[in-house]
Amino acid sequence: MSSAPLDEPDDEGAVDAEPELSDTEPELSDTEPELSDTELAAVLESLLLIVDSPAGAEQLASATGASVNRITETLNRMSAELTARGSGMDLRYAGDGWRLYTRTAYAPYVERLLLDGARSKLTRAALETLAVVAYRQPLTRARISAVRGVNVDGVVRTLLARGLIAEAGVDPDTNATQYSTTELFLERLGLASLADLPALAPLLPDVDLIDDISDSLESDPRFARMNKATASTEELDTGLDTED
Repeated sequence: MSSAPLDEPDDEGAVDAEPELSDTEPELSDTEPELSDTELAAVLESLLLIVDSPAGAEQLASATGASVNRITETLNRMSAELTARGSGMDLRYAGDGWRLYTRTAYAPYVERLLLDGARSKLTRAALETLAVVAYRQPLTRARISAVRGVNVDGVVRTLLARGLIAEAGVDPDTNATQYSTTELFLERLGLASLADLPALAPLLPDVDLIDDISDSLESDPRFARMNKATASTEELDTGLDTED
């Protein structure tokens, strides 16, 4: 008496066995589960703590998988909550993006820790030069000197070194290097764009009058000699500042 072998697989059974084994493997998904409001806020906090420059809503949306509108709404809510509870962190939009800052009210304590009581400030000459560039950019050193009435080579080098201004091409008429403010300048002032600069019309003469003054100064032989001396100094690259 013979008997057939037990549990002998047939062709149909072999075909059915393969999907049963694959069912135990995890399924991969192209999209992650949508973050809850609390999770999204926490993720944004983590991202904003590590960025080196203000992050735009589009950039944060790409990193989190949330929509730009939801990112913007969440950031605005987070900013309001931090302000309402008097947090030492201040979340604000500046320089075309979002970033966490220390609260201005607590700046003395931050400076005491980081600078050991020593404060690094721009000189009045540097602030005046920076203001000229901010409101009249792009413009050359000669134009800046014409407005301020002094040689600004040293001050321009200082502002370049601090990253507050940068080269912005050449002037088509004189082929001299032009300068404009940077994103860091906007960030330090807490501005979203140059359009947020306060109006100077009530305090300054008409723009056409300033141009006339600049043109008259540039035609003055004494001003021409000063520009010539400036060019010679730049060629020698002595590194000596004429004004701090």
